[in-house]
Amino acid sequence: MPQDMLQFVSLDARPPKKRSVKARTTGFEEIYPDFSKRAAAGQAARCSQCGVPFCQQGCPLSNTIPDWLMMVAQNRLEEAYALSSATNTMPEICGRICPQDRLCEGICTIEQSKHGAVTIGAVERYITDTAWDKGWVKPVTPAQKREQSAGIIGAGPAGLAAAEVLRGKGYDVTIYDRYDRGGGLLSYGIPGFKLEKHIVRRRIERLAASGIVFKFNTDIGKDISFDAVRTRHDTLLIATGVYKARALALPGSTTKNTLPALDYLIASNRKGFGEKVPAFDDGTLDAAGKHVVVIGGGDTAMDCVRTAIRQGATSVTCLYRRDRANMPGSAREVINAEEEGVHFEWLAAPKRLVTDKSGAPKALKAVRMRLGLADASGRAAPEETGEEIEIKADMIITALGFDPENLPALFSEPKLAVNQWGVIETNPLTGKTSLDGVYAAGDIARGAALVVWAIRDGLDAAHAMHNAMKMRANAKADA
Repeated sequence: MPQDMLQFVSLDARPPKKRSVKARTTGFEEIYPDFSKRAAAGQAARCSQCGVPFCQQGCPLSNTIPDWLMMVAQNRLEEAYALSSATNTMPEICGRICPQDRLCEGICTIEQSKHGAVTIGAVERYITDTAWDKGWVKPVTPAQKREQSAGIIGAGPAGLAAAEVLRGKGYDVTIYDRYDRGGGLLSYGIPGFKLEKHIVRRRIERLAASGIVFKFNTDIGKDISFDAVRTRHDTLLIATGVYKARALALPGSTTKNTLPALDYLIASNRKGFGEKVPAFDDGTLDAAGKHVVVIGGGDTAMDCVRTAIRQGATSVTCLYRRDRANMPGSAREVINAEEEGVHFEWLAAPKRLVTDKSGAPKALKAVRMRLGLADASGRAAPEETGEEIEIKADMIITALGFDPENLPALFSEPKLAVNQWGVIETNPLTGKTSLDGVYAAGDIARGAALVVWAIRDGLDAAHAMHNAMKMRANAKADA
């Protein structure tokens, strides 16, 4: 039955109830169940339908959130799906993994008035999951057939978003990826308890059914030259992401006793796919029975600590040099981690490793920190207090962020300009690089960021690529 809006005055915010800690920590299934139809309608009806919707402004994709919330409340779900998918090529994925508490829900008007934010992410997920169940999600059908083609390097969120738009415009699209399946970090980096992999797989299958060609196990610069790929297509998008782990400068650390977060997460996800992973099978990347310390305070660190719990670690500690209020990761993820048994050492920074004769870690020495004056980033800078603590540790995972690979060297293309941080230099509005007909999107152009920003960049680049190809086609026709 349709519901009136502005129900926040009488109905509390109620996200889907999480599965019990005991149930969720024994496997990698998602911890949140789907909304029921009634619950989704009720929570959507809490929206205050603001004249100036801050939630929409807080969304990198400018999703028309109040509009599709109203449609859910009115039981107009197919229309809600049409609106939701008009601005977002992966709404059910964003509904699962976006840190809504830092984006749309964090600046929701009724959240600011202390009534509790509308559960935007859960409703977004519900809309598109329902659409998949009802058969409303169809392959992309181009309105017209164009003679030009676009190549995309990278099958992560930016590349997939761009591919969908370009295919819809009628272009032949080929995606090249070094891995054996699509999704990028959606498949290999994000654990299943946040995003089950069949959710990603059905998106890939839909794009393949739309006529997009995927060439997996294809490493550009190694299996095929960058120049050869560029020559094959009228425009080319680089959407490789950033995978190079930032090193930990710590006395006693080596490549054997400190593990990069992404290596650890990829191994775990590959095991989830049923693959053989020698470095996991020999115990190197398996946390079972170990005292695990994860260094970092972002979402990747949260993924690591919660994965270690599920692998059966004896203890899991997260070490972060600032306090809880200043951590960059989602506050919800910290709560989930604490519920699952993770211990947090706030205001603590690694100092040195204590190892045995073989070089294996036994403990981590850390120093207590305090927050001083703001640094160049505007955040309070951590300062050492001199007080040290020792934490048991026989597995140490570093989640300090990611840097780009040296693509000009990897692609043997010195004219591909990069900026001082090593990411590809682009026009911020179009994604155009220093090379004619070549664009870049996502983390490789922005630096490590959220999936939703990668989608936004991919959409913007795709529209710019379409305009460029259309102009060339028109010029050719007029010649």
